[in-house]
Order: sequence, then structure tokens, then C-alpha cells
Amino acid sequence: MERISWHQYFMAQSHLLASRSTCERLSVGATIVRDTRIIAGGYNGSISGGVHCVDEGCYVIDGHCVRTIHAEMNAIIQCAKFGVKTEGADIYVTHFPCLNCCKGIIQAGISTVYYANDYKNHPHAVELFEQSGVKTEKVEFDTSSLNSYNDEQVAFIQELLQKADEKEQKELLEKAKKLFAAKF
Repeated sequence: MERISWHQYFMAQSHLLASRSTCERLSVGATIVRDTRIIAGGYNGSISGGVHCVDEGCYVIDGHCVRTIHAEMNAIIQCAKFGVKTEGADIYVTHFPCLNCCKGIIQAGISTVYYANDYKNHPHAVELFEQSGVKTEKVEFDTSSLNSYNDEQVAFIQELLQKADEKEQKELLEKAKKLFAAKF
């Protein structure tokens, strides 16, 4: 079996962290890395001990949920809380950082932002990253690289599809794509 790349490894960690999110609008995860070592992680959610969006709904003001702390800030705050240096580190985020997180990333001295999904990429955030010398790079996240049985699953689904009629094939193919994140 071939090992996944560092980018895929750290992005997988960010996606795993996002699964802990308590915001109903968008689940985001962030992993801070220095010298190919994870130094912190965060996800978007309420303050420790606070009410969660999943329990009482999002608290939206001016189109933003103000109940949550963003994943990037949670990761940066975790470093501050435990005295871990962020200068020169990289951050892997499931979604392009918002303007406020952009400013926090710059102030924390993070060198590169790797993100999996574009999400309301604010032009001023892009400008600030460029101005500050913080590199940004989109990293397509390949979920199939995490599944060592992916090739066998694809072969099995294709075998089943051959046995189904045309209407069933379309329905089964859509289900298979969702379940296995496979590229048929």
C-alpha cells in the first residue's frame, strides 16, 4: 500500500477535526503543523462549557454565527494556551479562512495556509495574505486515499451495476458515489 502524502495526511486530520464541530451552518477543522509535526488542532464550536448551535441553533448576526469560535482561532489559541510557538508553522484548513481568521493567522506568524475548499474567499483576506507574505494553496482532499479497500469497493460496485437494469444502475451509482466517495 502506498503512503498518503503529507498534504493529504494533514488535510485528513483537519477533516477529522471538523467532524467535532457543533455549528449547524458549516463544519470546519484546522491543523497547525511545524516541521511535519502536528502542534495543534481546532474545530468551530462554542466556548468551553457554552451552549452549542446543535443544541439551540446558530446565533446569527449580520449573516455570521457569533456563537462559534472558528477552527483556525481555536487551533491558534490552543498553541497560546500551552505555550507552543506558531511562528513559521503551516495551517491546514478544510475551508478558506474568513477575514478575521486571516488576520489571526498572519499575527500568529503562520507561513502557509493550505485549504481544501473555497468558501466565500474574501478579496481583502486574499490581499492581506499576499501583503504579509503568507502563502495560500488549495489542496484537493482525496478521501479515497484514506481507504485501503477503495479499489476492491469500486470493483464490487461495478460488478453489481452490471447486473442491474438501467434505472437501477443510475440509482445505485449515485448511492455508491456518496457512500464510498469513489470515482466511477
